[in-house]
Amino acid sequence: MRLLVLGGTVFVGRHIVEAAVARGHAVTLFNRGRHGTDLFPALEKLRGDRDGDLSAFGGREWDAVIDTCGNLPRVVRASAELLASAISHYTFVSTVAVYRDFPRQGGLDESAPTALLPPGAPESVSETTIGALKAECERIVERAYPGRALIVRPGFIVGPHDPTGRFTYWPVRVSQGGEVLAPGDPDAPAQIIDVRDLTAWIVTSVERKLSGAFNVAGREHVITMAEVLDLCRRECGSCTFTWLNDEFLLEHGVVMRDFPLWAPNAGGAALIETAKARGEGLVCQDIRATVHDTFVWARGSSAPPRPRHWLSKERERALLDAWHESHRPLAGVR
Repeated sequence: MRLLVLGGTVFVGRHIVEAAVARGHAVTLFNRGRHGTDLFPALEKLRGDRDGDLSAFGGREWDAVIDTCGNLPRVVRASAELLASAISHYTFVSTVAVYRDFPRQGGLDESAPTALLPPGAPESVSETTIGALKAECERIVERAYPGRALIVRPGFIVGPHDPTGRFTYWPVRVSQGGEVLAPGDPDAPAQIIDVRDLTAWIVTSVERKLSGAFNVAGREHVITMAEVLDLCRRECGSCTFTWLNDEFLLEHGVVMRDFPLWAPNAGGAALIETAKARGEGLVCQDIRATVHDTFVWARGSSAPPRPRHWLSKERERALLDAWHESHRPLAGVR
């Protein structure tokens, strides 16, 4: 197949390109050329800007396009409508955050209502607006490609080459040893999808010209935070975990982004229904491999994950000390 990938050099896009090339597809990349310029030297690369310069598409045709980086409706509309006569199938990588009741409600499947942008809302991407923005992008794509659009809704994506360093925090922190702050309830559900499982499924689905919306968020059986962290300990080093409950962490100003997979008052974020995608061939590898490979990549990477997403060792120590102090037995009490 002749595939056009919008993006293609950062995390999900990079793995999509690798999977497509491995299967013998002819891949063309379209991006601004700001990231991963040394990647895929043998592939055709079109330079441009989705927000204003799509001239590189002129007169070209492909069998399918995979959109890995569309967030703003007007930008997605421009590329989707321009390419409508040049391709037969459009894949849009969205997010499970499109659901109106995410992350408060668990068990959401593809039939759940999606969020709507309030009238006059500015097109500004943030943690609070990304769901509604992506939902509108989905609607634009589906209108432009009726019956020939694949909408992929991933959950928490993990694995090698993740520039955010979100999940990577855990294997790296565990490898440093000592007392590790573990957030919330050890039995809280944790739902992750390995980027390689996600992208392999996407490429296969494009080959099959699959259409419709699919949650691609993880395996069938729920795992817990304790199980994930224990796997990190087995694969990455020795440490001891001290579990601090949600109430304590929230009282001390800790926010969700400080700890990957921690979602206080948002249990639905880890309980997305994935039966539809699994029915269409989604296979999730052993999480042990995900932890191991992510750690190996992070340890050997020349461009390690950005630490701004990680809790500092000093902040972690201060929280642990405050926890131990508040739970110290009172003198004279037996």
